[in-house]
This record gives sequence, structure tokens and C-alpha cells, in this order.
Amino acid sequence: MRPRAYLLVALAASAACAPAPEAPPAARLQITDVLGGIGAAGLERALEPREFSFPADHGPHPTFASEWWYLTGNLQTAAGRSFGYQVTFFRTSLGAPPLPRTDDSAPGIDGSAWATNQVWMAHFAVADIGPGRFFAFDRFQRGALGLAGATAFPWHVWLDDWSLEQDGSGSFPLRLRARERLEAGGDAGDEVAVDLLISPLKDMVLQGDRGLSQKGPTPGNASFYYSFTRLQTSGTMRIGDQRFAVEGTSWLDREWSTSALPDGQVGWDWFGLQLSDGTELLFYQLREADGSPSAHSGGTLVLADGSSSRLDAADVELTVEHTWISPIDATVYPSGWRLSIPARGVELRIEPLIENQELDLTFRYWEGAVSVAGVGLDGTLVSGRGYVELTGYAEGGQPR
Repeated sequence: MRPRAYLLVALAASAACAPAPEAPPAARLQITDVLGGIGAAGLERALEPREFSFPADHGPHPTFASEWWYLTGNLQTAAGRSFGYQVTFFRTSLGAPPLPRTDDSAPGIDGSAWATNQVWMAHFAVADIGPGRFFAFDRFQRGALGLAGATAFPWHVWLDDWSLEQDGSGSFPLRLRARERLEAGGDAGDEVAVDLLISPLKDMVLQGDRGLSQKGPTPGNASFYYSFTRLQTSGTMRIGDQRFAVEGTSWLDREWSTSALPDGQVGWDWFGLQLSDGTELLFYQLREADGSPSAHSGGTLVLADGSSSRLDAADVELTVEHTWISPIDATVYPSGWRLSIPARGVELRIEPLIENQELDLTFRYWEGAVSVAGVGLDGTLVSGRGYVELTGYAEGGQPR
């Protein structure tokens, strides 16, 4: 699960015919508004396991309400300087099916090349660990005129000049590029940018029940979900006038759904951890309105050989050990955890590499690079890095 949320009704009118706005709407959007039941009429839902087809399923699924391509990673220079990064592409259907062309020569649906029922948002964030700096940006576009979109043949996802695309004849390696000025109107070189090549070190993992990730008790409160949990990554990172050669590992999540979250769920805590013994751990704890964990929380343990086993809510114990208070409005976020899998002997402590990795964008949430240390499988001492995502706290959720 990921917040992976989107731009929605606030851009519906502008997506129909007028040029896209230069800036996001002033009003905050909430995760539950997007991943709940709004706009589900006429759209497909994730009701039962399906056969995945690749590379087709790397591409878009426009008959579902929401979808994302989500990359996070921890990178280092040869001298040991560390960075975290996140680049995410979100697609949202506005619900109404495309209108027919008015005549055979019309440039787009309903005679307008601008008209579309697909709206796109992208997030780009970088954590510069040593100096403790964090940068976050978002962009918006309509899915028309090539401004934003996705294809499976070749695998390519883009919004303006932010892009994820295959670099060759196969699905991998992928090349990820994003850049943004640090200040509007600033010098061309005064920017944050990544240019990375990404290749899997392990096969894809289907989450949940053969790729069906159930989020609630009702059929359809689910998503189709797969991950690449360990990706070799190398390239360049730029911050201001400094350019760094970096390498490390990334994590790619792919998910699509319609009305995935049931009523009463307010957010989630998502953990994607890569450990020194070659294992990876995914766990998401969905939160109810009273702050208690949902029984539909879950995850996956991926072993060094690529085999995986499903984790249910009862398999994992998650305890908040510290909190952090946002300087924006005193929202309290968890900021330090103990994660245990008693049946497997796993006991991990997880700490943010920078406390303030809050994305104060149209969707407000905390997502950041973390360090991991503790006991892994078979009593082995492990360390590691990963990413944690915390949603719903700025809308009134409380840490547990």
C-alpha cells in the first residue's frame, strides 16, 4: 500500500477542456477522499486474484480509479555521502468515460485535443542526509497531448520532463530522470535533480493473495499490487551547483485500484526495508479512525534467494518508540519504531535518517529514508536502509 494518492475533483473541470493549471489547487486533498468510494461508478474494481501479464501490466490501467509507479531508494557516493530519493507518478480517473469524437477529423475526444478523463500528479523528493536537508516538489498535468501518460510498449511513464522509461529493448534497465528548480525563477543550475539507471537484483514479488492486496472486509476494498524490492541503482544526484556520482538500491511499487480503502480507515504506516542479510521486508499498518491497527494490515518477507512469504497483521508487532512534531501545525508523527516478527525471530529498530521528511504538498504526508538495525532471520545481526511512509496524520490521525 502507498499513499499514492491523487489529484481529483479539484481538477475535474479544468481537465475537460482548458489548459492545465500552473500550480496545484490551494485546498488540501486527503488520502481517504481519493482511495475511498468516490467516483467508483463505471470503473473496474479489484475483486479477486487475476493473471498478471508483462510487460502490459507495467503500463496504465485507465479503467481503474487510481494508480501509481512508486520509486524510493538510498544512494551513496564513493566518499560515503548519503541520499534518499522518491519519485512517484500518480494517475487518477475522473470517472466519466471519454466522450466520442464529434467527427472523424476531430483532433481529440469531443473535438478537443485537451479533453481527457485522466489526470496526473508526480512527486519528487530528495533527502541530503549529512547536512540534514530535505527537498520536495509536485507537478500536475492532464493525460492529453503527450503532457503526461504511460505506455507498456515501451515501458514509459512521464509528466513533463520527469520520466521513468526503459533504456533498451527490454523492460529493464529503467532510466529515471527528474529535476526541479530550488527557487522559481532561479538560475538554471540551481536545481535538485536525479538521473539514475535501475535494474532488478531479484524477481518481482506479488503482494497479498497472488497480487490482490485486500484493504478491508468488503469485496473491492483491494488493489492489484506488485513490487521489485531490490533494484541496483547508479547515476548522478545534483543539489544546487554540486553533482554527485551515486549508487545504491531502490524499491519499486506498482498498484492500481478503485475504492481500495473502506469507510473508517484514515491512513497507514508503510515500511519497505532492505537488510544486510539480503532479505527485504514490506509491512503496512492500516489505521482505523480511533488510531487502532486494522486487521487487514499485512506485508511480505522476501528472502535472499528471492522466495517470499506473506505476513498477516497478527504476524507483526509494531511499536512507536519516538514521535516528531511538525513545525507546520504541530501534527504529531511517529518517528522511531520497533518492528518484530516473533515467529521468525526478527526484531528491528527503525530510525529516520532525517526527522523532518514531511512533504508539504497538495497531499501532506511524511515519507523518508530510514536506517534499520537489529536481529534478522535465524538470529543474525543485521543492519539496513529503507523507506517509511506515514499518511493521514495531518488529517487528524494519531500515532499508536
